[in-house]
This record gives sequence, structure tokens and C-alpha cells, in this order.
Amino acid sequence: PFPLSDEIGESLKAKVIIKVGDNITTDDIMPAGAKILPLRSNIPAISEYVFSKVDPSFPAKAKAAGAGIILGGTNYGQGSSREHAALAPMYLGIKAVLAKSFARIHRDNLVNFGILPLTVKDEIYDLLSEDDEVFFPSIAKDIKGSASVTMIGVKSGIEHRIEHGLTEREMKMVLAGGMLNYIKTKKA
Repeated sequence: PFPLSDEIGESLKAKVIIKVGDNITTDDIMPAGAKILPLRSNIPAISEYVFSKVDPSFPAKAKAAGAGIILGGTNYGQGSSREHAALAPMYLGIKAVLAKSFARIHRDNLVNFGILPLTVKDEIYDLLSEDDEVFFPSIAKDIKGSASVTMIGVKSGIEHRIEHGLTEREMKMVLAGGMLNYIKTKKA
């Protein structure tokens, strides 16, 4: 069955599962090829290959964390419109991607699968490391009420405002847990 994400709760505590640099492609996130192509309709199986070129332990770390964050540099998700580069991380529990900038189509795919794309400044990217925990104390309220969300570093206690840049429709989709959940709520 096609996996669906849960609605975003009132708050979110999550671990940075991986920190990657600039120009991460959708092929870096979800590799293609003869070995993986037969798994396209088997999301649990294909999710075992997320970031396999960068960090083969990513799937296990993401599952163990329960709620995870990906930290990326500029032009995160460039190169193709591969939906599985958003779908498989969502299946593994990724709730948000914090990046300096996003490739347009991948950003849309993140929203479609209920993953919050947040644009961070250099100082936040530099401050955060893999395995850091972050807390969004009022994420749903922030998404609904402003163009940014409050994020607190669990270790440092430092509070940051991070831009989400979502349209009204995208806000509703992310809050619902992605496009399919949003469509179901509109029909209900």
C-alpha cells in the first residue's frame, strides 16, 4: 500500500539524521539503476537505498530516530523530478528538510509528501551537526500564522526563526501530512 504521512502535530522534536553539502541531487538521495528500478512500487524495500551513495547507514538511523531532519546546502534536490527522493525519506520518518536553498521540483515533491522544506541561513547550517536534536515548539501554529517557524537547538537552547515560504495551499498540504491527505480532507 502507498504510505501516507501523519499530520504535523502542534510541536515537533527531531534529530538531524544527515548533513550534506551543496548540489545534492535526487540521485544522491534516491539512486536509480537496474538494482533499484524493480523496487519502485515497493516503498519499504526502496527506502533501504536512501542516501546509500552518501551514508549507507541513513535508513537505519532514520528509522531509529522516529522523527528525522535532513540538513542540506544550496540547491538541495537538483537534477530530476524523482518523486521517490521525497517519498522514501517520508516513509523513513523524515519530517523536514532544512537547506540553504532547494531545487524547485524537489521542493514541491517534499511538500506533496508532507515533508516541511525550511530555508536556513549559513549560520544555522554551520551551527547544526548530524545527531543534533531540534525542537519546534509551535510548528503547526507557526506554519499557519507566519512565514517562519521557531526552532530551538536542544543542546544549545538557542532559538532561531526559519523561513518556510509556503503558499497557503502548500501550508494546508504540509499540515495535513501531504497532498493525498489534503485531498481526502477536502472531500470529507
